[in-house]
Amino acid sequence: MVRKLDETKITKGILDAYHEKLSSHISSDLLIVGAGPSGLTAAFYLAKKGFKVTILEKRLSPGGGIWGGGMGLNEVIIQEEALAHLKAVGVRYRKSGGDLYSVDAVELGSGLTFSALKAGAVILNLVTAEDICVEDERVIGVVANRTMISGALHVDPLMFHAKAVLDGTGHDAVLVEHLRRRGLFQITTPSGRIADGAMNATEGEAFVVEKTGEVYPGLWISGMSVCATFGGPRMGPIFGGMLISGKKVADLIARSLAV
Repeated sequence: MVRKLDETKITKGILDAYHEKLSSHISSDLLIVGAGPSGLTAAFYLAKKGFKVTILEKRLSPGGGIWGGGMGLNEVIIQEEALAHLKAVGVRYRKSGGDLYSVDAVELGSGLTFSALKAGAVILNLVTAEDICVEDERVIGVVANRTMISGALHVDPLMFHAKAVLDGTGHDAVLVEHLRRRGLFQITTPSGRIADGAMNATEGEAFVVEKTGEVYPGLWISGMSVCATFGGPRMGPIFGGMLISGKKVADLIARSLAV
């Protein structure tokens, strides 16, 4: 005999659980926009330290550009310097050549996501950042809406508050762009706009780690947002720099929040 399921209880269960999750994360220690590799890594390390971490992801699935690997071949490359971060989240890897290692893209994307959640971070997918909140010359949060509503319907957004905000939106550097168009941040890229440079894996991997940090009081950048903000080279399907950048920004934010 098949036990009858009550559709009303199913719906109520979803509503109750989501309401609890959303209402408890309107205000956080760290608000990350973009659940890419650097954002998920930062979330993992900060949540492990006991900080309240909320991630807003505009797409259905977190993981950013990991899933497709290179040209839809779902393998990515990690350099030896980043292996500690794979070990920390239990993601397997194989020797590729020299000091490079190959990682299944699906395992990396799912591993980073699951580890961030297990550490205590909350991910709200299908939520996009429409604007940024600034008070007394400091970023204090993000204006957000449902991805499919934003720009399509005249529906007001909600505001998420945080002690620190991380722009992990990749090539678009969405939050930095909101500051730029209001004259609060001066873009210094060769093109004069938010854009990364031509591909150079060696320089790009070093650049993204070196420039990771706070770009405006309360606003931090990591991963490809770094290259887009400062015009650094893109690096293709090698992800070690993304992980190292995420760990670096987590350490910097942790120290700033402890003050």
